[in-house]
Amino acid sequence: MSKIGKMPIIIPNGVTVSIQDTHVEVTGPKGKMSHTIPAKIAATVEDGKVLVTTEHQEDKIVRALYGLTRALIANLVKGVDSGFEKKLELVGVGYRAQMQGTSLVLSLGFSHPVKITPLDGISIAVADNTKVTVSGIDKMLVGQTAAQIRAVRPPEPYKGKGIRYAGEKVRRKAGKAAKAGTK
Repeated sequence: MSKIGKMPIIIPNGVTVSIQDTHVEVTGPKGKMSHTIPAKIAATVEDGKVLVTTEHQEDKIVRALYGLTRALIANLVKGVDSGFEKKLELVGVGYRAQMQGTSLVLSLGFSHPVKITPLDGISIAVADNTKVTVSGIDKMLVGQTAAQIRAVRPPEPYKGKGIRYAGEKVRRKAGKAAKAGTK
């Protein structure tokens, strides 16, 4: 049985969870989200906690979905309560970011600026022209948007220039070695 799946999800104050058959709906101060529970897995709300259970523990696929379902419901609860955010840093001479309306415009050494429009429910903020914060209530959309921004110019291993996650360590490579013993 999954160690993660059998842990209860504590519902914070201000968040309501309603379960109708295989449909979970979570409402909180930041918004409202829903998820469909896979077959052979059940969820119940008891004493301010959400419990995920299954009767088919011998089925390999159900065991995998058991922990996943619990984690997805926990992400819904955390998202509508406090939200998620990813921070990115631009490293490189002349690399900068700025907002034009709701779109992010990146100057990354290309011949043209790169414009990124966020999906619904995602907000982007820029600080100091080199720090970008992606936030929202859906963990998957926040991660996907941050990955799309990073993919425009991922960090390169020789000088470390590019867009990286805050705190990300970029493994550096040695450049060309000087010629030894030239005549």
